[in-house]
Amino acid sequence: MKPLQHLTILDLSRVLACPFASMVLAELGATVIKVEQPGAGDETRGFEPQLAKDSAYYFACNRSKASITVNLRSDEGRRIIRELAQQADVFVENFPVGTLGRQGLDYATLSALNPKLVYVSCTGFGQTGPYAHKKGYDTVFQAMGGLMSLTGEKGGGPVKPGLPVADLTSGLWVAIAILAALAGRGQTGRGAHVDFSMLDGQVSLLTLAAARYFALGEVPPRLGTEHPGRVPSATFRCKDGKYAHITASDQHWQPLCAALELGEKLGSDPIYSTNAARAEHRAGVMALLTEAVAKLTRAELIAKLDAAEVPVGPVNDVAEVLADAQVRARRMVGSFDYPGLGEFKALALPYKFLGWDDPQIGRPPALGEHTDAILRERLGYSDEKIAELRKAKAV
Repeated sequence: MKPLQHLTILDLSRVLACPFASMVLAELGATVIKVEQPGAGDETRGFEPQLAKDSAYYFACNRSKASITVNLRSDEGRRIIRELAQQADVFVENFPVGTLGRQGLDYATLSALNPKLVYVSCTGFGQTGPYAHKKGYDTVFQAMGGLMSLTGEKGGGPVKPGLPVADLTSGLWVAIAILAALAGRGQTGRGAHVDFSMLDGQVSLLTLAAARYFALGEVPPRLGTEHPGRVPSATFRCKDGKYAHITASDQHWQPLCAALELGEKLGSDPIYSTNAARAEHRAGVMALLTEAVAKLTRAELIAKLDAAEVPVGPVNDVAEVLADAQVRARRMVGSFDYPGLGEFKALALPYKFLGWDDPQIGRPPALGEHTDAILRERLGYSDEKIAELRKAKAV
């Protein structure tokens, strides 16, 4: 038994943030009905790289769902959505502000039909404010939310992270909001409207950077891989050209210096015994550590610091991560079978339960694969009715 298998989610979202959220909830047991445009579907089905007439991009965020095609521009299509919403626990959408209101699918309309419905609107800038109708994508929210200003080498320009962090973290924020609203519904018996702004989500992630600004009035500079408040916490280049990341607190300082044979230069000098002092003398400390690390291969460095119980890890590329013994032992790499393609590798959800069944990797749906079954089984439509809807291009 999975923890969310009692829930039904009607998901009108596209692309990444909300589909990622609903996929997480689907593999925790929820029934997710993904509503797609007839003939085209979620636009990510056309993104590269293409596989078996679908996309690896689509595969990454749409596993374990059912797909139905519904034309929201038709009266019959909108009627289907209203009927499905009456049976759903959660409704998820990421249309521009006001779009679903004009189609009679807004929170006011659907909550009148189903007062227990949790309705989530995920937009770039939220339902209110001067930017409410402004368009944006992941990298725009990274830029406007401050993350990009913090990322990059010392003295260099801003750099975006290697993953769509605004989209992915927004998906996690949305999943949290859904679970919180459902927990609240358990107390009141009523649903809620969740107004989530992806910019708000990025601002909330500033955490420590904002705390330093509130405390010190400091606009944090770009520091590459270094930490603004801890020394050492940085990536170092080893003798073999590979990189490793070391993060050490005060209790690790003496063992680190001993392992790198820096006891006389750094470890024995009380001026470097506290993190505050090391941060004050950052340049000198980092120069000596960089020189010492450069004498060791990455494997030698990690072996020495692991033995000394100093936190260290290799800077792995994606191939190294997916082949890592710990990642494999935790069963983070699995697969699903997809029609016309066969086995395709996939990443598992990072949960191991005692008391519930663990999440299982499911395959993503083909476009409209479940339309007939859902209309028949959930709404009681006859085959003749479904055929009429197809002829009218409502589904």
